[in-house]
Amino acid sequence: MTSGKEAACQSPALLVTHHLPLVTDFMDHHEEEVLGKAYDSRLMRRLIRYLAPYRLTVSLAAVSMILHSLLQVVGPFLTKVVVDKYLVATASQPTFLDSFLSGDRMVGLSQIAALYLVTLALVFALDYAQTYTMQMVGQRAMYDLRMQMFEHLHRLQIQFFDRNPVGRLVTRVTSDVDVLNEMFTSGVVAIFGDFFSLLFILAVVLKMNAGLALVTFSVLPLIFWATDVFRRKVREYYRRIRVAIARINAHLQEHLTGMSVVQLFNREEKSFAEFEKINRAHQEAFLDSVRAHSLYYPTIEVLSSSAIALIIWYGGRRVLGGSVTLGIVVAFIQYARRFFQPIQDLSDKYNILQGAMASSERIFKLMDTPVEIASPEAPVAPVLAGSLGGRIEFRNVWFAYQGEDWVLKDIQLTVEPGETIAVVGHTGAGKTTLISLLLRFYDVQRGQILVDGVDVRQQDVGALRRRFGVVLQDPFLFSGTIESNIRLGTSTVTREDMEDAIEEVNLGDFIRSLPEGYREEVRERGNSLSVGQKQLISFARALAHNPQILILDEATSSVDTETELRVREALGRMVSGRTSVIIAHRLSTIQRADRIVVMHKGTIREVGPHQQLLALRGIYWKLYQLQYKDQEVAVAGNVAGND
Repeated sequence: MTSGKEAACQSPALLVTHHLPLVTDFMDHHEEEVLGKAYDSRLMRRLIRYLAPYRLTVSLAAVSMILHSLLQVVGPFLTKVVVDKYLVATASQPTFLDSFLSGDRMVGLSQIAALYLVTLALVFALDYAQTYTMQMVGQRAMYDLRMQMFEHLHRLQIQFFDRNPVGRLVTRVTSDVDVLNEMFTSGVVAIFGDFFSLLFILAVVLKMNAGLALVTFSVLPLIFWATDVFRRKVREYYRRIRVAIARINAHLQEHLTGMSVVQLFNREEKSFAEFEKINRAHQEAFLDSVRAHSLYYPTIEVLSSSAIALIIWYGGRRVLGGSVTLGIVVAFIQYARRFFQPIQDLSDKYNILQGAMASSERIFKLMDTPVEIASPEAPVAPVLAGSLGGRIEFRNVWFAYQGEDWVLKDIQLTVEPGETIAVVGHTGAGKTTLISLLLRFYDVQRGQILVDGVDVRQQDVGALRRRFGVVLQDPFLFSGTIESNIRLGTSTVTREDMEDAIEEVNLGDFIRSLPEGYREEVRERGNSLSVGQKQLISFARALAHNPQILILDEATSSVDTETELRVREALGRMVSGRTSVIIAHRLSTIQRADRIVVMHKGTIREVGPHQQLLALRGIYWKLYQLQYKDQEVAVAGNVAGND
């Protein structure tokens, strides 16, 4: 058995099984949903860099957006012209269209209608171009960001994953990136588009009639006040909704994954009650948000309609007085509608921008996490011992996960090329930590670990790990086929290598019994296979890569007796010609090891062959007596039960 810390350090792939979003993660989600600034220039500059490769496309979208905003003022202007020139023939200010329009009313109406249709077609084309290009750019930029984040996660040390739950990291790569995409495609772009629309409308109405424009904009202070109140309220509601959704997802994942335990201990009602509480919090937050929207949008609608009423009242009086034409009043009514619509959406866009700033801050915090364990700029090539490499040496190694709470203390151990050693000891003795340091998942605080005469910190990390074949206590399989799980995409592993490895671990009969053979589908985490079958596939995976050094970390502790016998039978062939390190709780699997290393409280207490250690009557002898005494008691119990 391994300690919790040791289990968490076994493999990057296995970290998924150790960091399910439990109830304790709720506090993490809540703490992360703090309300930050709506705009941060430092973060925005970093985000803009992801648009740099697509600057031409962004420029096209920007031009389309500006032209689209400009055309928004054309429709009401054409309405003014048609009213003043053809419907109500009055003395009006000349326009640039007069030289192009016919004096005949029927012909002129047709010309205006045609211009309106052309304007609508251009608006449609520009809107399509702007929307499509920004969506395309947003998706490509977020694709680049996700790939960069995923690559960075692969290079981070295992200690980072010890501190950060996988659920949180998944949220960074998925939900937080989606929020940024929404900002690029619907937030910032829409804000700039609205800004140009408001600017063009403002310029046109002020030129058309400044007095009527001031009357129209007299309701703006009330609209800005209502928008500010709504923004502050809905900001808090959205935060509560995001927290509630995070808690719902965490609760569902935990309880669906552990459904067998829930049903076994009759916790259905308790689980339902907990979910009901979380679900109700989401419902209440969402209803509060709906209530705010239900009040805000009618309020803005009433205020904008009040502006139209003022236009009718003031403009109508000016029309009767002869100082304003009817066409201007009609155009102002349309401009008012188009002017207040972007202001209505301002609060939602503000929340999009604020959410994007919060997400980008979390994303860049992850991206700025330093890679503490990396290959040196000029890695040193290992010095092979003769024709056979694989020599391992621990020189005065001290290691602690935190501070000076030493897990390993002054470890001195040498494993010669081709030698098989076994490491045993009580849970928490530091067995798995040895392997984690050897694979450089962590770096030692004191001392050195050398492989073939070179400190592991001076070797290329990828090249170092390619020399090892590791089989862990908890086998981890990916979705795919049995073949893909054995080869893991390694081009140097041939079909022949895979078949030889499968036969070597006594798995051939099982593979041949499957309908699809090597191409048999494997479900997520290998749920379609038994623990023993998954473990044998893990053995085949390690051997197919032809490692120089083989590590078995409690590889038979979770399998049945039949599988253990298969492994024990194949173990001699597996370790032949390789340096092998076997960490085992079952002493029956290590008795043939060249040497057995006994660890106790982070130190090496005994080293020697099986019989020699038994003769010492020390820690190994006690472990042996305890284990086989338990087996004798179990056998006696079975005999008594049969009687």
